[in-house]
Amino acid sequence: MASLGGFVEFFQKGKTFRPKKKFEPGTLKYSLHKQAQASLNSGINLRNVVQLPPGEDLNDWIAVHVVDFFNRINLIYGTVCEYCTETSCPTMSGGQKYEYLWADGVKYKKPTCLPATQYISLLMDWVEAQINDEHVFPVTVDVPFPKTFIPLCKKILTRLFRVFVHVYIHHFDRIVAIGAEAHVNTCYKHFYYFIMEFDLVPQKELEPLKDMTAKVCYDTPDVPTSTSSDQKK
Repeated sequence: MASLGGFVEFFQKGKTFRPKKKFEPGTLKYSLHKQAQASLNSGINLRNVVQLPPGEDLNDWIAVHVVDFFNRINLIYGTVCEYCTETSCPTMSGGQKYEYLWADGVKYKKPTCLPATQYISLLMDWVEAQINDEHVFPVTVDVPFPKTFIPLCKKILTRLFRVFVHVYIHHFDRIVAIGAEAHVNTCYKHFYYFIMEFDLVPQKELEPLKDMTAKVCYDTPDVPTSTSSDQKK
């Protein structure tokens, strides 16, 4: 298994998809971020790494990981985005069975079919706006988390998972070609254990990568089969 410590260094050898969100030194989020990174770099079991440290606030722990996953998934998509075009990927799909529709309640009030590259660009812009809003993602302890914080994080992580789905199913040949397979698999495993630990992504959303998950996260129980609609917003 590749270490997550070398993940960013590997992917930053090339271009990045967009600027990284960083935590300011001296803040609680920065301390938790460094604590999480130290645990990852030490090579401990990823299933244990995602567990809430004793005495820490759950919202802070989730906030730090949402930002880290946003940064990492940006880097992963950045390696394949030139191959993800309106011609190659006219819809945001995960194989023939799953199609994702975009809605943001502003410009796209109704679920809309978009090319994958446009869907992911809008998705990343939307996530970035959420995590940069200090009323939603507070950076200091004197600003409380909103009551909608956990539901919002569930929506963010669900949408970020769809990027994994698209990359694994439609662009994994590119990941393998640049030698990034182990790095991406490790990032996915970390993401998967985290969302399972805190029940942050609906089981039906995990269905497109069920077989792959069983191989990468081999000590994980089977993901239940979905019977819901394959079009999601």
